[in-house]
Amino acid sequence: MDRTGLRPLCSWPRIHSSATDQTSAQNVCRVLLPTGTALDQGSHPSSSVASVIDLHTHSDLSDGTDPPERIVELAHEVGCSAVALTDHDTLAGLARARVRADQLGIRLIPGCEVSCVPIAGGGVHVLVYFVEDPDSPLGIELAHLRDDRRNRNTALAERLQQLGLDVTVEAAAAHAGTGEGVGRPHFAQVMVDIGAVSSINEAFTDYLGNGGKAYIPKGRLTVADVAGLARDSGGVAVLAHPYTIGLEGDALAAEVQQMAEAGLGGLEAVYGGYSKRQRTDLGNLARRFGLVITGGSDFHGTFKPGLAVGSGTGDLKVPDKLLDALEAARSTA
Repeated sequence: MDRTGLRPLCSWPRIHSSATDQTSAQNVCRVLLPTGTALDQGSHPSSSVASVIDLHTHSDLSDGTDPPERIVELAHEVGCSAVALTDHDTLAGLARARVRADQLGIRLIPGCEVSCVPIAGGGVHVLVYFVEDPDSPLGIELAHLRDDRRNRNTALAERLQQLGLDVTVEAAAAHAGTGEGVGRPHFAQVMVDIGAVSSINEAFTDYLGNGGKAYIPKGRLTVADVAGLARDSGGVAVLAHPYTIGLEGDALAAEVQQMAEAGLGGLEAVYGGYSKRQRTDLGNLARRFGLVITGGSDFHGTFKPGLAVGSGTGDLKVPDKLLDALEAARSTA
């Protein structure tokens, strides 16, 4: 029994005696949502495609490659009943996405993704849902973050040039289509263009990522900061792709507990790039600390090949009943 008064949903050893045992355990273990809905992470029983949603996507107004309208169209094409646009540090694409969503009859969940202070050397990102007013407390803070991003982009270009690479902010902006949404993926694409690296992943590993030759840290908020801004703006905060933090097991649980106590409302357990086992473990972690389970593809277009809206790598199925729990968390935040 944990501090929430709820029993763990399942527990199996880290190492199973056989593949058959592991499959059996996965099929038996079910992640229960706060509302009592069951999300099976071991097998995928047949269900209506229209019950699927995607709560994590990016457009070309941040570091994706498709316009906001196309994100909605892609979700509609695969039968999603709802889709969230969660661009980094901006709400700018929501109005355009909403027009297209209304035309197609699909629900748009307004959102954004905010980078926070790193933990254990890994990245900490928080998704905020149900906020679209640029004059809200969150919207005002996002404007400050975009100012910081512009300064960081200038410093990044200068660092790359010092390393002998002909990379400019203007060249990165040409890939972004707008100066407002320029980010590291656009610099990475320029590096591929000039032959400095063979892929975007290589650009991040060798130059742009944490520990890379040209890495430029930026001022970030804490998870508690973002949770407070979300609450004050009528929204709810959710920890995105939790394993990116760089922790697992008890260490991850301890951090998530602190975040929950600081106002975090949910955990992105059903993430496009995670295995079924990882999704189940995270679902149990969310339940343990009374957090809502959410999920999404983290679609970025060609900047993250192999991820599709609504299905992730192919096995992602996020049920629309998750929205009920997410909205309930918003109302009690």
